[in-house]
Amino acid sequence: MDALWDSGELTVREVITALGDVHAYTTIATVLTHLGRKGMIRSRRQGRSVRYAARRSRSEHAARVMEHALSASRDRRASIVHFVETMDPGEVDLLRSYLDQHPASGGRDDG
Repeated sequence: MDALWDSGELTVREVITALGDVHAYTTIATVLTHLGRKGMIRSRRQGRSVRYAARRSRSEHAARVMEHALSASRDRRASIVHFVETMDPGEVDLLRSYLDQHPASGGRDDG
Protein backbone atom coordinates (compact mmCIF):
# COMPACT_ATOMS: atom_id res chain seq x y z
CA MET A 1 0.00 0.00 0.00
CA ASP A 2 2.87 2.36 0.78
CA ALA A 3 4.09 2.17 -2.82
CA LEU A 4 0.62 3.09 -4.12
CA TRP A 5 0.17 5.88 -1.57
CA ASP A 6 3.61 7.28 -2.36
CA SER A 7 3.41 7.03 -6.15
CA GLY A 8 -0.26 7.02 -7.07
CA GLU A 9 -1.16 4.66 -9.88
CA LEU A 10 1.30 1.83 -10.58
CA THR A 11 1.58 -1.36 -12.62
CA VAL A 12 2.72 -4.62 -11.01
CA ARG A 13 6.24 -4.08 -12.38
CA GLU A 14 6.33 -0.53 -11.00
CA VAL A 15 5.27 -1.82 -7.57
CA ILE A 16 8.07 -4.40 -7.72
CA THR A 17 10.58 -1.66 -8.53
CA ALA A 18 9.23 0.56 -5.74
CA LEU A 19 9.71 -2.32 -3.29
CA GLY A 20 13.34 -2.83 -4.31
CA ASP A 21 13.01 -5.66 -6.85
CA VAL A 22 12.93 -8.31 -4.12
CA HIS A 23 9.51 -9.87 -4.82
CA ALA A 24 8.33 -12.09 -7.65
CA TYR A 25 5.86 -10.71 -10.18
CA THR A 26 3.27 -13.36 -9.24
CA THR A 27 3.57 -12.51 -5.54
CA ILE A 28 2.88 -8.82 -6.11
CA ALA A 29 0.11 -9.56 -8.62
CA THR A 30 -1.56 -11.86 -6.07
CA VAL A 31 -1.30 -9.29 -3.28
CA LEU A 32 -2.78 -6.59 -5.53
CA THR A 33 -5.62 -8.94 -6.51
CA HIS A 34 -6.41 -9.60 -2.84
CA LEU A 35 -6.28 -5.88 -2.01
CA GLY A 36 -8.69 -5.26 -4.88
CA ARG A 37 -11.11 -7.89 -3.60
CA LYS A 38 -11.00 -6.26 -0.17
CA GLY A 39 -11.88 -2.92 -1.75
CA MET A 40 -8.62 -1.26 -0.75
CA ILE A 41 -7.41 -0.57 -4.29
CA ARG A 42 -8.92 0.00 -7.71
CA SER A 43 -7.56 -1.09 -11.04
CA ARG A 44 -7.91 -0.02 -14.65
CA ARG A 45 -6.58 -1.36 -17.91
CA GLN A 46 -4.09 0.73 -19.81
CA GLY A 47 -3.10 -1.00 -23.01
CA ARG A 48 -1.80 -4.46 -22.13
CA SER A 49 -1.13 -3.67 -18.49
CA VAL A 50 -3.25 -2.95 -15.44
CA ARG A 51 -2.67 0.09 -13.25
CA TYR A 52 -3.51 -0.03 -9.55
CA ALA A 53 -4.25 2.81 -7.13
CA ALA A 54 -5.37 3.12 -3.52
CA ARG A 55 -9.07 3.85 -3.03
CA ARG A 56 -8.39 5.90 0.11
CA SER A 57 -5.53 8.09 1.25
CA ARG A 58 -3.08 6.81 3.84
CA SER A 59 -4.73 9.00 6.52
CA GLU A 60 -8.24 7.83 5.58
CA HIS A 61 -7.08 4.22 5.82
CA ALA A 62 -5.46 4.84 9.23
CA ALA A 63 -8.67 6.47 10.47
CA ARG A 64 -10.71 3.44 9.37
CA VAL A 65 -8.30 1.08 11.13
CA MET A 66 -8.63 3.17 14.29
CA GLU A 67 -12.44 3.19 13.99
CA HIS A 68 -12.42 -0.59 13.60
CA ALA A 69 -10.18 -1.05 16.65
CA LEU A 70 -12.37 1.26 18.70
CA SER A 71 -15.56 -0.52 17.64
CA ALA A 72 -14.02 -3.83 18.74
CA SER A 73 -13.23 -2.48 22.21
CA ARG A 74 -15.38 -3.50 25.16
CA ASP A 75 -14.53 -0.21 26.88
CA ARG A 76 -14.35 2.58 24.32
CA ARG A 77 -13.54 5.26 26.89
CA ALA A 78 -10.59 3.31 28.29
CA SER A 79 -9.34 2.67 24.76
CA ILE A 80 -9.57 6.36 23.88
CA VAL A 81 -7.78 7.37 27.08
CA HIS A 82 -5.02 4.83 26.44
CA PHE A 83 -4.65 6.05 22.86
CA VAL A 84 -4.41 9.70 23.92
CA GLU A 85 -1.83 8.79 26.58
CA THR A 86 0.43 7.40 23.83
CA MET A 87 0.32 10.64 21.81
CA ASP A 88 3.15 13.15 21.87
CA PRO A 89 2.38 16.68 23.17
CA GLY A 90 2.08 18.14 19.66
CA GLU A 91 -0.52 15.55 18.70
CA VAL A 92 -2.44 16.20 21.92
CA ASP A 93 -2.42 19.93 21.14
CA LEU A 94 -3.72 19.19 17.63
CA LEU A 95 -6.50 17.00 19.03
CA ARG A 96 -7.40 19.60 21.67
CA SER A 97 -7.55 22.34 19.04
CA TYR A 98 -9.73 20.21 16.77
CA LEU A 99 -12.13 19.35 19.60
CA ASP A 100 -12.37 23.02 20.61
CA GLN A 101 -13.35 23.94 17.06
CA HIS A 102 -15.66 20.95 16.45
CA PRO A 103 -17.98 20.24 19.39
CA ALA A 104 -19.21 16.67 19.76
CA SER A 105 -22.09 15.94 17.43
CA GLY A 106 -23.60 12.77 18.79
CA GLY A 107 -22.17 9.42 17.91
CA ARG A 108 -21.99 6.41 20.14
CA ASP A 109 -22.02 6.41 23.92
CA ASP A 110 -21.46 2.91 25.24
CA GLY A 111 -19.01 3.76 28.01
